[in-house]
Amino acid sequence: MAEHPPQRERVVLAARRGARMVRTRVEVQEQTEVGDALVRGLMRAQLGLALRLGGALLAVSAAIPVAAWLFPGIADAEVFGIRLIWLVLGLLAFPVLYLTGRLYVHLAEQAERDFMGLVDDDPTDSVDDPTDSVGDNLTDPVGDDVPEQGPP
Repeated sequence: MAEHPPQRERVVLAARRGARMVRTRVEVQEQTEVGDALVRGLMRAQLGLALRLGGALLAVSAAIPVAAWLFPGIADAEVFGIRLIWLVLGLLAFPVLYLTGRLYVHLAEQAERDFMGLVDDDPTDSVDDPTDSVGDNLTDPVGDDVPEQGPP
């Protein structure tokens, strides 16, 4: 009795009918408590980022005069008739400030992209997303191809 096994059916994760959709975009737009909490979280993340980068910048800026005070030879060294400490404070400070600003903008934009990814949770967007890997594997663990099923 060589009976054929039942045909395999592909199961794809999809939005359930009747399930409550998370409406974070609407929450943010209507400025509800949930939306307000999400926006405050974004602002808090950006403030924390600004304080951390500002603190690091302040520490680096304060370390230069402290190093000159601890090691008087650095303060007395001259390059082209100008004291080295003034060259470091006057010329190297600007690239450090610029790079710190660029780093802040990059990290703040990344936080905003993460926030927008959280807010844009429309399930219809993820179905058409070509980068989505759910359902791409059409082989079972044994290696047999799983036939695609049409709509029931």
